[in-house]
Amino acid sequence: MNKLRIAASLGLALVLAGCATQPTPSGGDLPGFFSGIWNGFSAPFALIGSIFWDIRVYAFPNSGGWYDFGYFLGFWWVAAVGISRHNSKGDDAG
Repeated sequence: MNKLRIAASLGLALVLAGCATQPTPSGGDLPGFFSGIWNGFSAPFALIGSIFWDIRVYAFPNSGGWYDFGYFLGFWWVAAVGISRHNSKGDDAG
C-alpha cells in the first residue's frame, strides 16, 4: 500500500509538472552558459542570502539549455568540492 501511494504521488507530480510553461524569453542579452556556471556556483550562498534579502537563485529569462547546463555544472562543482573535503577530513582522523 505504501509503494502505491509513493507511485501515485510521483505520477501526480509528473503530470502537474508537465503542465508548467514559461514565457518565451525576449531581449538580446540573456544569461548564457558562463552566467549559468557562475549562478550555479553561487546558488548555495544566494539561497542563504535570499532568506534575508531579495536575491534570485536562478536567472530568468535566460538563454535556455546552455544556461541550465552551466548552472548544473556550477552547482555540482560546489557540491563535489564540499563532499570531497568532507570525505578527506574523515580519512585524516583515522
